[in-house]
Amino acid sequence: MENHKEKILVVDDEASIRRILETRLSMIGYDVVTAADGEEALETFRNANPDLVVLDVMMPKLDGYGVCQELRKESDVPIIMLTALGDVADRITGLELGADDYVVKPFSPKELEARIRSVLRRVEKVGTSGIPSSGVIHINNIRIDTNKRQVYKGDERIRLTGMEFSLLELLVGRSGEPFSRSEILQEVWGYTPERHVDTRVVDVHISRLRAKLEDDPSNPELILTARGTGYLFQRIVPPGETE
Repeated sequence: MENHKEKILVVDDEASIRRILETRLSMIGYDVVTAADGEEALETFRNANPDLVVLDVMMPKLDGYGVCQELRKESDVPIIMLTALGDVADRITGLELGADDYVVKPFSPKELEARIRSVLRRVEKVGTSGIPSSGVIHINNIRIDTNKRQVYKGDERIRLTGMEFSLLELLVGRSGEPFSRSEILQEVWGYTPERHVDTRVVDVHISRLRAKLEDDPSNPELILTARGTGYLFQRIVPPGETE
């Protein structure tokens, strides 16, 4: 089987960070392209078609939030934000705009490499025990195709990022079973229990899923809150099946 070399776009206005990340990521087998500001990032993205974007927040011309917003209008590519901002609310802003994860500056290159591997691994298809053999699940007017990693609401395709789909697949695959935020972080993002990370990463992704899938996101019927625990997908009972 041909070995596909995954391409990563590194966007940062600090030349030293671009050089370090380009060197390190190339050494571990990635094809790396770089950009020094937000406008260059969009142009490079459209030309290079990367598999993942590492995106700094504070940049000239167009900041990382603006780049993230523009990318999400045209692509579901995984995005990891680099932020030096001290306020957690500012980090959450990136997630609300469609980023998949974030790493706080100053960061260890090894930590970023681990996050890149984890996000790329989890945007690929993973098997889930509760998914039928056909790979297709129908619930109300929602159709989830786990083979193609696509979701339809009625006849309209709903665009999900890779991490959003992985989260949905986890919840649907074990519908009716509540998950804690820590369990979701471990299963979807690959954060080990001893790692301290803001669990609002999960809350923001749940909110984004509800906004895309629920008829009334403020009164969800599909993705439910498990009081004192976390979240669960409403129990799915396959017609004609007893398993």
